[in-house]
Amino acid sequence: MSTFDERERAFENKYAHDMEMQFKAVARRNKKLGLWAADLLGKDGQAAEDYAMEVIRADFEEAGHEDVFRKVSDDLAGRADETTIRAQMEALLIEAKRELVERG
Repeated sequence: MSTFDERERAFENKYAHDMEMQFKAVARRNKKLGLWAADLLGKDGQAAEDYAMEVIRADFEEAGHEDVFRKVSDDLAGRADETTIRAQMEALLIEAKRELVERG
């Protein structure tokens, strides 16, 4: 295998790893967001876990994060505004990425 082929393979492996980490971080963020929203909705225990799974599943409706935002925003109508939800999504994504990095 040539040096070029090795570099290309390394680049492809890094890209695949980065995409996997991004997917895991977003899924983790969505669970955390679901648990946060569940708390605002007065859910706890298994009901909160079930709601968090609903939020995770909502992310598969369309590309991007708007499907998750829309789900949580609709469910939290009157309990949290758009700015609060979006800020929470951003903060939880940062937290989820940090946890994945620390986990190794």
